[in-house]
Amino acid sequence: MTQAILNQILDQLEALEPQELQQLNQIIQKHLAAIEEAVQRTTFHQALLTSGLVKQLKQPSYNRQTKRRLIEIQDK
Repeated sequence: MTQAILNQILDQLEALEPQELQQLNQIIQKHLAAIEEAVQRTTFHQALLTSGLVKQLKQPSYNRQTKRRLIEIQDK
């Protein structure tokens, strides 16, 4: 981020109401927590690879599984 953009953001902060500042703070804290979690996860995964406990880490699939209908089996 350039210094000019940062200065613009800081100037706009002065125009915000206290409630808006609290909302902004909550959003920033959530964003920082997500970044920290990602850093910790990456560090953990790298430690697993370096130690030789695992050879490969697969990324989780975010595709939701659709509900499947059960088929009826009839006895003979």
